[in-house]
This record gives sequence, C-alpha cells and structure tokens, in this order.
Amino acid sequence: MSAFTVAILVGSLRQGSTNRMLAEALIAAAPADVQATIVEGLDQVPFYHEEIDAPNPVPAPAQALRAAIADADAVVIATPEHNGSMSAVIKNAIDWASRPFGQGALVGKPLAVIGTAHGQYGGVWAQNDARKVAGIAGATVIEEPELAVPDSEAAFAAVPPQQNTELMGKLAALLAALRAA
Repeated sequence: MSAFTVAILVGSLRQGSTNRMLAEALIAAAPADVQATIVEGLDQVPFYHEEIDAPNPVPAPAQALRAAIADADAVVIATPEHNGSMSAVIKNAIDWASRPFGQGALVGKPLAVIGTAHGQYGGVWAQNDARKVAGIAGATVIEEPELAVPDSEAAFAAVPPQQNTELMGKLAALLAALRAA
C-alpha cells in the first residue's frame, strides 16, 4: 500500500516562522504510512492573473505548485493572520491551484487549515477565510479538528511544537481526519 501524501502550504515566508514550525511538527506527527511535505517556492509564484495563465505557458513556479497539489492525496494550509485574514501567499496559492476553473488541482482534494498567530485567538479569522476560499476553489474542506495556536512566539519559545505532546496529538488527529475525508 502506498503512503498517503499531504502537501503543506505555509503562508509565512519569514525566517523563524511559527507557521513553518507548526508545519514541521505536522510532518513529525505523521505516522509511517503518511508522507507530509512542505511545498517550497511559494515566494516565487507570481500573483495570479489570466494573462500569464492558459493558454500561455504557465510560469514554472506556478506549474510546480499545481503539480505538488495535484500529486498529493490531501492539502494542509498553515496560515498566519495578516490584518485579520489569511496571508497573500496563501490566497495566491489558492488562486493558482483553482485554475483552470472547475478543473484545478484543488478540486475535490481534502484540505485542512491550521495556523499560529501572535494574538490571543491564534489566527482563527485567517483560518476561516482560507477554508471559505479553498472551498469555493473546489477543495473538500474539513472543518474539524480546528487547530489554532495563540501567542505562538511565546508558546513555542516555552515548549517547541515537537515537544508539546498535546499539540502533536492534535496534529496526528488532523492527519487522521484528512485521511478519512
């Protein structure tokens, strides 16, 4: 039996990103028969517009993004909260993966959204927006379990995510829910 594959889109590009740390913890929480991988290069994907999409040759970074999502069995988005919503990086990735309309890489793909933020709610507004947009783009969005890490800088400084037993259990449960979807 082949491994269940998960493409992880990380919406923060900064060094030391707590969302990247969360994504790396998700990889560590994966059982042996689940292969989770962070999709690199989102910072190279140009902003979506139809003039650089079909019928023109799609830019290589956008092709790579679409292929990574299409080849995966499921997708996880790890998004920070920027001004009360998802990051532009995540919105752009969803836009590219939603095309061609009705046939994009996200169509019918099980998808979960997780995230961290500096605030007390852990970026739930960003996560809700990402779920909504991904669902409109055609993904099969799982609503539960939700995973938001509030005050993530302090939380991860006190206990690194991969050493947090409760968090690792939640990540494992999320992967199980994705597989069941």
